[in-house]
Amino acid sequence: MSDPWFADGLRFSCTRCGNCCTGAPGFTWVNDDEIAALAKRFSLTIETFRSVYTRTVWRQGVQHVSLNDRRVSRGNHACVFFVKGTGCSVYEDRPQQCRTWPFWRRNLATPADWAEEARECPGMNLGKLHARSTIEAIAAGDGLPS
Repeated sequence: MSDPWFADGLRFSCTRCGNCCTGAPGFTWVNDDEIAALAKRFSLTIETFRSVYTRTVWRQGVQHVSLNDRRVSRGNHACVFFVKGTGCSVYEDRPQQCRTWPFWRRNLATPADWAEEARECPGMNLGKLHARSTIEAIAAGDGLPS
């Protein structure tokens, strides 16, 4: 097996710009443990949290759960927990998908995929150098449906 294109590592430091939390409509996948942690954070039952903050999404015949997003302005949606000027209001309990950005399997597939995402994320290709082993470990648990 040959080395991945990012064998020498990749640079990334979060600038907390919020670009990954806003923009086009999308999905922030959450699992049962993440839902439980967020429900506890807000002193809500799991059922209430689910009904207020999540939606069910079917992909390829499989049921998944995503946090809601909200329309901020025309063509711009944001995670329900993103606060302009502050950032993630549930940062300590944010989902795995958010914790692993930008080291998602789909972003690492090719240099072109990485470059595409870097156009919107000012922290990519800057700052801390992450080793291949760290990147691969993060990507393996990126929180995205396979």
